[in-house]
Amino acid sequence: MSALITVTFFFIPYFERYKLSAVSGMAVTVLFIALGGSLSWYKNIQHDQVWFGKTYDNESSIVVTLLEDPVEKTKSYKANASVDLLIKNDSCIKTKGTIILYFNKDSSLSNIGYGTRLVITKTLQEIKNSGNPGGFDYKRYSLFQGVTHQVFLRGSVPSRKQNEFEILSGTNKTLFRQFINDSRSIVLSILRNNIRGEKELGLAEALLIGYKDDLDKTLVQSYSNTGVVHVIAISGLHLGLIYWLLIWFFKPLQKMKSNPIAIGWLRPIFILTGLWLFSLLAGAQPSVLRSAFMFTCIVLGDSFSRKSSIYNSLALSALLLLCINPYWLWDVGFQLSYAAVLSIVIFMQPIYHWFYLKNKTLDFIWKLNAVTIAAQILTVPIGIYHFHQFPNYFLLTNFLAVPLSSLILLGEILLCAVSFIPVIATFIGKILSWLIWVMNSYIERIEMLPFSLWGGLQISILQSILLLGVAAGLGFWLMEKSKRGLKYALAALFGFIVLRTVSFMRANNQQQLIIYNVPRKTAIDLIDGRKYLFVGDPDLQADDFIRNFHINPSRVLHRIEPAISFDNYRQQENLISHNGKKILSINETKYFSPLEEKIPVDLLIVSGNPKLYFTKLAKTFAVKQVVFDGSCPAWKIDYWKKDCDSLQIPVHDVSEKGAFVMSLR
Repeated sequence: MSALITVTFFFIPYFERYKLSAVSGMAVTVLFIALGGSLSWYKNIQHDQVWFGKTYDNESSIVVTLLEDPVEKTKSYKANASVDLLIKNDSCIKTKGTIILYFNKDSSLSNIGYGTRLVITKTLQEIKNSGNPGGFDYKRYSLFQGVTHQVFLRGSVPSRKQNEFEILSGTNKTLFRQFINDSRSIVLSILRNNIRGEKELGLAEALLIGYKDDLDKTLVQSYSNTGVVHVIAISGLHLGLIYWLLIWFFKPLQKMKSNPIAIGWLRPIFILTGLWLFSLLAGAQPSVLRSAFMFTCIVLGDSFSRKSSIYNSLALSALLLLCINPYWLWDVGFQLSYAAVLSIVIFMQPIYHWFYLKNKTLDFIWKLNAVTIAAQILTVPIGIYHFHQFPNYFLLTNFLAVPLSSLILLGEILLCAVSFIPVIATFIGKILSWLIWVMNSYIERIEMLPFSLWGGLQISILQSILLLGVAAGLGFWLMEKSKRGLKYALAALFGFIVLRTVSFMRANNQQQLIIYNVPRKTAIDLIDGRKYLFVGDPDLQADDFIRNFHINPSRVLHRIEPAISFDNYRQQENLISHNGKKILSINETKYFSPLEEKIPVDLLIVSGNPKLYFTKLAKTFAVKQVVFDGSCPAWKIDYWKKDCDSLQIPVHDVSEKGAFVMSLR
């Protein structure tokens, strides 16, 4: 209907068309929404008729092709692979889909790389979320990448009659992808031969081509906490430098007088080729593709001697990117990238004109800070929503990190250009290693300053939109002197305050027990208002990675802080009493005497690998609910579930169903 209205609109008289412009606008909006929804449905691999998941079962084998070289992780090697064939009942079915392969470190991977074809006989596992409150939705994230399953493979298993995978003869490669992979390998080899220090090398790889597998996790956290994580991600800053280099390098072509028409087209072709090769070499991430599209519009506009609007360039690049993959709209980098550029375009000049400085050095310093402040205006609400923190010293860190990272990037390009001269390459490598060390040390020292990070922030999607409305309204009021902008800003601020007040009131009245899904660990939070009492493995309190990934998102979501104890909390051996609820915890083998009058238990938590028989336990306790935490072995849970089913006791396995949440009211 909307398409019909849009087409009909062009056949009516001009004057009538003007009067019905609102109807036309609504029809076009509905049309774009419908097209976006249709494209999203079409791009979902699960809706493809030849997706392997439609016919795959535990008896099937698959033939896959590695899409990349295996990358070393802490306990395994990881690689993505496309599913080409499904072998079922002695027949081969052509399929589509992508899975993640994990190889154990005992496997020989000398013959495995990009293009290698494997036959996998082991059963695939569907990608699942941890199910912890506030946790990252890894299943949706993987689905947006077209990845739905994963499998852990071992090269040789003596107890089995056959290996879990076999390598087929021949490879399945495309020349273009092979060129990109080979180019990345050459660049990585140059950096690894000349950059000294693990932290320095990891950052150098990320800066130049977006290779993040060697990045130090604590260093990434430091960059994130100080507000300069955008330096690590390939973005418009990096592509802008590449664009400037290409403009400078091909400038002599403008001065050539022979056949000016041909030369005029040759220069933009070379510039665009360089931009897109770098974009693909950097992994074709949404942020760099956005910049590539934008610079493409600028180059083409200059070729036609026309100045393109930055807003039109941004809108066109966003539209083209979302047509390629509509799921990039949910990508955090995509959102922050566009918000930052738009914020700089709108607010940079007004902020820069706050002060007039005659000294060129001071003026340059203020210009850098004006760009940093402008970028924060529209990115802060998005950053708080996704990362729940705000770096208080972002001006200090960006002041050094932005120009220094630009200098390092130019130095890395120079290093690759002179890598065939070992003496010069070694000298440049030492300088780059020192510069990266200086930048890393500066960032880590800023992070150690008091109040460097404002953490534990929690806002909803609606609250973040209202904050953006406040920024837009105030900006419109200050720059256009419009009272309407101020009214909109105050209305949005009032709505934000109301929603935030309601969320705090709910947090003050909450009383819950949460059993987290942490692999091979016991982790339980008792929540009373905005305080929590942790019950579980003591070593979890010192493990920053597990705590930040599995537990802290829930604590931020519930706005809770640690408490020393609760007044209504009592524990006697294995039995916990809290708010009138009785919780029995068993983590080791124990024997309980049968009782004529059974002890009522609201919740039984089983941890570890105790010798436990529910038929005997049922003679002592009247259990209403059983929960197996992440430390229980899967094979034993299967036996326990059968006993609970026979006794008609509800069961919750956190490894399978995610975290267990129970109200304590």
